[in-house]
Amino acid sequence: MSALEPRDADVAPTPGPPAAPGDTKGSVLDPAHRALSIGMVSVVLLIAFEATAVGTAMPVAARELDGIPLYAFAFSAYFTTSLFGMVLAGQWSDRRGPLASLTVGISAFAAGLLLSGTAGAMWQFVLGRAVQGLGGGLVIVALYVVVGRAYSEHLRPAIMAAFAASWVIPSVVGPLASGTVTEHLGWRWVFIGIPVLVVFPLALALPAIRRTASGPADPSAPAVPWDRRGILLALSISAGAALLQYAGQELRVLSLLPAAAGLALLVPAVRGLLPRGTYRAARGLPSVILLRGVAAGSFIAAESFVPLMLVSQRGLSPTLAGFSLAAGGLTWALGSWIQSRPWTEPYRERLVVLGMVLVALAIATAPSVLIASVPVWTLAVAWGFGCLGMGVVIASTSVILMKLSAPEEVGANSAALQISDGLSNVLLLAAGGAAFAALGGGAVGHAMDAGATTGSHPAAFAAVFLPMAGVAAVGAWVATRLRAAGGGAA
Repeated sequence: MSALEPRDADVAPTPGPPAAPGDTKGSVLDPAHRALSIGMVSVVLLIAFEATAVGTAMPVAARELDGIPLYAFAFSAYFTTSLFGMVLAGQWSDRRGPLASLTVGISAFAAGLLLSGTAGAMWQFVLGRAVQGLGGGLVIVALYVVVGRAYSEHLRPAIMAAFAASWVIPSVVGPLASGTVTEHLGWRWVFIGIPVLVVFPLALALPAIRRTASGPADPSAPAVPWDRRGILLALSISAGAALLQYAGQELRVLSLLPAAAGLALLVPAVRGLLPRGTYRAARGLPSVILLRGVAAGSFIAAESFVPLMLVSQRGLSPTLAGFSLAAGGLTWALGSWIQSRPWTEPYRERLVVLGMVLVALAIATAPSVLIASVPVWTLAVAWGFGCLGMGVVIASTSVILMKLSAPEEVGANSAALQISDGLSNVLLLAAGGAAFAALGGGAVGHAMDAGATTGSHPAAFAAVFLPMAGVAAVGAWVATRLRAAGGGAA
């Protein structure tokens, strides 16, 4: 399950005109909004299903393509290109409206799925994931721009809640459906089958978007110029992260060259796009943005290796391996709901600390199933608690960010939150993939082909989970620094 996807409404919509006093009529399903709401929720539902289904099919796909050493690339390629897609979509939507960004994004998302589903080699599979990530970044930002333009202020919470709810059913059904398709029809159908379903939401939503949210937000205003510096910084982040990922996977002396080039691109770009003080956990907004990256990166990097570990080390089928994560969708939603209760507001920072502790404990517990005497359901239970913590943390960081942001800074700060989220996913997946490869993870695929489904290179998996648990534990400390200097909430 990808942290870049809208499990919670954590991307701030483009500010629209506030509702007039007493303007509380209508609903997201009234005649004026019905087609738009159903179409957009359907898009989110497909993205959610893809995110949960791909993780289940990935171990089998990587094994058949002889690509276990590049396993982490299959996840990080998506996050790397989605960073650029989000920056591009924001500028595109400001200049031309969200319609073009959404259309191109969905098309690229579907094309990436087809490219991965028809791949004959792992590099082609990874390329497909990169194209898919670019489309996903374009789509997610465009959807929230539509919300800001097409829905009045009192309707936005309802449509955002519908987006978050769209993740619950795929989280439960996705792994089971994907595992069943993988076992009986083959992993390729998990990728090839989804693009066909994109036609319905496109046909339903695009005409409504054209009527309500096309063109610039203010047609009478001067054209918004392209922020070339922002685009260059986004390109630098994507290229730098990709080079670091490559260097981590190769593990040769010559890999120091792409690693150095990656850092040279990445460091200035990050400094230009994230608030000052982020990486020293300065109190207030910088710590909020840092925490978002620490939480999302450590959890997603660990979760990406769970199905592979269960299939290769405990002999589970892809269906059962994916199903072990299914309860997480429910507990994630429960965590989001808990933090939204009015009584939790005075204790929000403490709840976030508790959430990060749950995340760290869940990740640290995961490699215990490498011991044959430990029941596999131990991981499912632990992961459910970890997702509960993530539901609290991800939603709360968005709420706290709004409190700490002036109205004219909400958009820029929300972009920084998403960059921290996506960049940490890429970097921690790169680190986890390098550790996995260094300790013999590449031989896992050969062991699976030979029928050895237990006991092969467990240290490679422990080298992923235990450091990520340490990163999450650091996040629990960062969570104590969310209040602005002086103790105020804003």
